[in-house]
Amino acid sequence: MPALMIQGCGSNVGKSLLVAGLCRAARRRGLRVAPFKPQNMSNNAAVTADGGEIGRAQALQALACGLEPVTDMNPVLLKPESETGAQVIVQGRRLTTVAAGSYGALKGQLLAAVLDSFHRLRAAYDLVIVEGAGSPAEVNLRPRDIANMGFARAADVPVVLAGDIDRGGVIAQIIGTQAVLDADDAAMVRGFLINKFRGDPRLFDDGYRLIADRTGWPGFGVLPWFVEAHLLPAEDALDLASGGNRDGVTIACLAFPRIANFDDLDPLKAEPGVNLVMVLPGQPIPAGARLVILPGSKSTRGDLEALRREGWDIDLAAHIRRGGHVLGICGGYQMLGASIDDPQGIEGAPGLVPGLGLLDVATVMTPDKRLARVQARHAATGLDVAGYEIHIGRTTGPDCAQPFAHIAGRAEGATMRTPQGGRISGSYLHGLFSADDFRAAFLADLGIRAGGLNHSAQVEAVLDRLADHLETHLDVPGVLALAR
Repeated sequence: MPALMIQGCGSNVGKSLLVAGLCRAARRRGLRVAPFKPQNMSNNAAVTADGGEIGRAQALQALACGLEPVTDMNPVLLKPESETGAQVIVQGRRLTTVAAGSYGALKGQLLAAVLDSFHRLRAAYDLVIVEGAGSPAEVNLRPRDIANMGFARAADVPVVLAGDIDRGGVIAQIIGTQAVLDADDAAMVRGFLINKFRGDPRLFDDGYRLIADRTGWPGFGVLPWFVEAHLLPAEDALDLASGGNRDGVTIACLAFPRIANFDDLDPLKAEPGVNLVMVLPGQPIPAGARLVILPGSKSTRGDLEALRREGWDIDLAAHIRRGGHVLGICGGYQMLGASIDDPQGIEGAPGLVPGLGLLDVATVMTPDKRLARVQARHAATGLDVAGYEIHIGRTTGPDCAQPFAHIAGRAEGATMRTPQGGRISGSYLHGLFSADDFRAAFLADLGIRAGGLNHSAQVEAVLDRLADHLETHLDVPGVLALAR
C-alpha cells in the first residue's frame, strides 16, 4: 500500500502536526490511514494498546486516524536520561541504555525492526504517513541513518520537505538541504512546503518561487501559523509554556530538566479558571499558587538534585506552611518520599538519596518497567478515571494506607493532610486530568470552578480544524498523490 514521508529542515519545524493534519485529511477521504515514525526522541511517551510505549506525537497522530496507538507506529524511541545517554525502546520495550557516542553503532541493528514494523502497517492500511526526525541535512549522521533518508531509501518512500519560516532563513533551510544531500537522497524529495507563516502568505511569493527555481522541486503551499496548536498534546519539551487564564487560580508545575509525560497538564491548561505556570530554572515557585505539581521525570534522582539546586525545596516548604497543596505524579511522587534507592544503578550510579520527606513513603528502583493502561477510582471523590502507568520503581510506606486511588481493589499512591489544611498527594497515574468529571471535582476541592470542558471532544475538534487549515492553504490532494 502507498506511503509518503514528511521530513523537516530541522527539529520542531512542525512535522508532527503536519502528519496529524494529513492523517485526519486522508481519513476524511475514506482512507484507512496510519502514522509511522521510524525513530523518535522524547520523554513524553504514550502506553499503547499492545502494552508498549511510543512517542506522544504518534499517539496523537493515531487519534487523528481514528486508531488505537500500537508500538509499530514508532518502533524506536530514545528517552534521554542525561546529557550524553538515553534509554532505547524497540517496538515498545526497553532494549538498553546507551551513551550518545555508542548509539551510531547500534542503529544499524535497528533498521530491521523499523522495516518490520513499517511493512506490517503498510500491509494493513491504505496509506501510511511517515514522520522524519530532526533533519536530513545532518549528513554527518547519514551512515546507518534510520530516521530520515536512510529509511526513505530502504523503504522506497517519497519525501516532502517542510521548512519553518517562523525561525527565519527558510530559503537557506530548503536550498541548503538540497545542496548537502547526495544525489540519490535528493531524488527522494518530491516537493517542499513552508510552515508557520505569520501574516499575509502572499508576501512570500518571491521567496517561494526562488526556492522552486533553485531546487527544481514543486511547492505544495505556504501554511500560516496554526493558532490552536497549543490545544493539542505536545511532545517536545521545547513546547513547554505557561498558559490558561492569567486571571485564574494559579497552579504551578516544576519544569524539571528531564520532565516526562507533561501532556498530563494539557487539560488543566485548557480550563478557564486555571492559570498554569511552568516554573522554569531560575524562577521561584509563585507565592500565590494554590497547587504545586511535581511532574513525571525520566531521571528522578537527577531532577531531584536539580530541584534542590534551584531552591524549590525551600519554596515548597513555604508553600506548605501557607496551606498550599502538592501533587507528585510518577517521578514527582517518588521525590516526595523519604528516600529513593537505586541499588542497581538503573538511572545512574548506584546509591540511595534522601527525598523531600513530604510523604512517609520510600522508593526502590527496580529493572522491570510497569507499562499499563488502567481504570482507577479516586479515593477522595469515588470518581472513575482512566489513566496509564509508565515507570520503574516501587513505592511503599505508611502513607500508602491513605491511597490516592484504587486500581482493581489495589491501593495506589499516597495522601496526607498538613496541619495548615493543605494536602500532599502522590500517584503513578498519568493522564488522570483527561477525565472531565474527576478534573472538575479535583479543581473544586482546590476552590477552582471548572468550565465544563470536554477535553477529548476539544482535541477531536482541533484535529478537524487542523485538517481544514491544511486543506485551505496547502495542495493536500497533490501531497497525498505522491504516495506510492
